[in-house]
Amino acid sequence: MFLRLIYQSFRLQRRRKLMAALAIMLGVAVATATIAIATDIGDKISEELRSYGANISVVPQEDTLDLNVGGVNIKPASEGAFLNEADLPKIKGIFWRNNIRGFSPFLSTQVRLEMRKIEFIGTYFDKTLRYGKEEFTTGVTKTNPWWHVQGAWPKDDGRSILVGSRLAREMDLKPGDSLPLEGQQLPISGILTTGTGEENALVGPLFMAQEFAGKPGAVRSILVSAVTKPEDAFARTDPRTLKGPAYDRWYCSPYALSIAHQLEEVIPNAHAEQIRQVAQNEGKVLNKIQGLMLLITIAALCAAALAVSAAMATAIMERRHEVGLMKAMGASNSSVAALFMTEAGVLALLGGAAGFGIGGLLAAQIGRSIFNSTISLQPVLFPIVLAVAFLVTYGGSFASIRRAVRLDPALVLRGNA
Repeated sequence: MFLRLIYQSFRLQRRRKLMAALAIMLGVAVATATIAIATDIGDKISEELRSYGANISVVPQEDTLDLNVGGVNIKPASEGAFLNEADLPKIKGIFWRNNIRGFSPFLSTQVRLEMRKIEFIGTYFDKTLRYGKEEFTTGVTKTNPWWHVQGAWPKDDGRSILVGSRLAREMDLKPGDSLPLEGQQLPISGILTTGTGEENALVGPLFMAQEFAGKPGAVRSILVSAVTKPEDAFARTDPRTLKGPAYDRWYCSPYALSIAHQLEEVIPNAHAEQIRQVAQNEGKVLNKIQGLMLLITIAALCAAALAVSAAMATAIMERRHEVGLMKAMGASNSSVAALFMTEAGVLALLGGAAGFGIGGLLAAQIGRSIFNSTISLQPVLFPIVLAVAFLVTYGGSFASIRRAVRLDPALVLRGNA
């Protein structure tokens, strides 16, 4: 009899039940999409921000040393502090090597050009390196995407150079010209625009800067672009104070600080640190987006709960004589409540399952539109989404079910309620 009553309810009130199920489905679909995006957005945001440049800087350890003598802070001269170019491929040997999107070494020196000294910056443009059996390319095309070249990028094994845009205007230079430098005629492959000091300098392959400086294999600094997890309180913990599982958790988390620590382990005499402004902006962007997602989710679920409440209130009002007859025939308050709660549960199950599927499609579409990649919906979210659907449905139905339980059968059957 109980199941027959539920069946008859859905058969005779198909429109109202359908409206309630649609409200649950839409609310759950939005919630599913936002939850899926929120669980995957950290990596997506980090990937997106890597297009704006490097987030870790590596310099010689000597640059960070401080020496106090007689109360006076004496910082050692860093003119002779360099890293070894031969150690650079080891960057791809750290625990989070797959998170390293690229790195660029830099060496700056002064060269003579037309009776004056000009800064010459050596770096990698699109250099092919090998670590073990893995071959990879790296350079400023990956770490400095805001560098714009009019013309062509130099070859890392060639002798062509880039001229900063300000210097090019001053000397009336253009791609295809040549420049007499240190007794050589160097072809200009392109004009470089960066918005920073490189526009007043010459930029060429790293080996040329090493030749001009007389320092073979020397590197002054390295910029590293890595996909990282936004910084939190645990990320800022000093690893020297951690032991056992706590240290393993910190070391095996893709924080910028833990990746910097691993870079120090593989590059001798190096000091690595995150570029603070980039890391902080990454965390701020993520927090704002997650806050927006939470607000949208709450709004969608509240709207669904209100729609369910209205549908259930109308349904119970139409069935008040049925409820009165049931109670007059001896049905208890718990039996009446169980009937309507079972109906609400069926609606939650149907709407939640449909909403989960639609939410997955919505999340995938948002991922393709915004991040140009797919946001996958994890199956483990299904029971969470169903729990949310039941919570919304029972929350919206509570007042109406309570009203049905409190109906006086005598008043209802006489038509006074």
